[in-house]
Amino acid sequence: MTRSAVPAWLPTAVLGPVVAFLGAWEATDGFSLFGPWERDQLLVALVMAAAVASYRFVPALGLAIVWVLLPMHLLQPVEVLTVELFVAVLAYGLARYGSWPTVIASAVSVPAAALVAWALIIRAPRDLVVADFYIDITGVDYGSDVQRVLGLLAFVVLAIPWLLGMLLRTTRRATQARSEREVAELARVRAEEDRAQAQEIARLREGQTRLARDVHDVVGHSLAVILAQAESAQFLPDDDPRRLKETFATIADSARESLRSVRQVLSSTDRAAPAEDGVPEGGIESLLDGVRTAGHPVHVEVAGTPRPLPPELSVVAFRVLQEMLTNALKHGRRGGPVWVRRAWSDDLTIEVVNEVAGSPTADGAGQGLEGMRRRLETVGGRMQANQEGSRFSVKATMPAGAAEGRA
Repeated sequence: MTRSAVPAWLPTAVLGPVVAFLGAWEATDGFSLFGPWERDQLLVALVMAAAVASYRFVPALGLAIVWVLLPMHLLQPVEVLTVELFVAVLAYGLARYGSWPTVIASAVSVPAAALVAWALIIRAPRDLVVADFYIDITGVDYGSDVQRVLGLLAFVVLAIPWLLGMLLRTTRRATQARSEREVAELARVRAEEDRAQAQEIARLREGQTRLARDVHDVVGHSLAVILAQAESAQFLPDDDPRRLKETFATIADSARESLRSVRQVLSSTDRAAPAEDGVPEGGIESLLDGVRTAGHPVHVEVAGTPRPLPPELSVVAFRVLQEMLTNALKHGRRGGPVWVRRAWSDDLTIEVVNEVAGSPTADGAGQGLEGMRRRLETVGGRMQANQEGSRFSVKATMPAGAAEGRA
């Protein structure tokens, strides 16, 4: 919206002095030093100048001034000056710039002022003097159409500027309302864009966290298996190359499986991969075989009736068990037994128990036990870790009964 190059105060600063000058000129007969000066008319001119000068910033003051000016014509035979026609400017300002109480008062004042003007005509002498123009109304019936026309003219002089001011006021309000709606709509669009951007950033961060967690689980488990197998190779007799080769072959298979799993995890970031892509072929059995090949006896117990889980829960169950077994390999006694128990009911409970020499904790990256806990919380599960003597147990519980309806 372009602003006017004319300052708002300029019309006020110009009109007031102009009306005062014209009124004084008229009241003093052209500033004649020797002619009769009408002090009452000069006062009327100056008062009218003050009323017109207030039309923009304090129109209510101008309205009050006019109502003070009217009795000067009613109570005293003061001639109506030409500059009093500038009251039309005040009528415009009342409707255009006045407060709503002022607008209402001006709406009542316009017909009231017309009635006052008509009363002046009724009380005028036979020679009606208006701004030094003598209108001969001798013999004219005061109830005739002439008086009605003069009264209507006085009303029109005030009503048309007032209506123009109301029209511009309404137009300005409509323009402001439209601008406010546009600003509000722009703010809403920006807020939606910011929210979408924040959601996208959160999604990317969640993806990065999930990727880091998956890579940690895959690599950590594979390295733990490889490390256990490499350590066990140190205790093989030197005269048994066959078992040594089998150990190296197992290490190679574990590294190869780890590489394949990492590639699978990374490939899921480039496409909308289904959740089951996170579970390698062989599933849980492949995890248990890795622990066995690392030299740990594995005791498996299953309670209840196993059933398929939805892809998202299947991945969580696999990754949690993978991290549990990784901790057992990293922190458990070398060659010690590992107990794996799965209990099926409304919930699926996975528990891994192993013998330890110290106190297993989350690794330095914060991805160990704490990583399992966060992963379970994403599906409404929970985790407990406990150590009794030389045995360390980790128990994870996650919903399974509701999974049947989603499978």
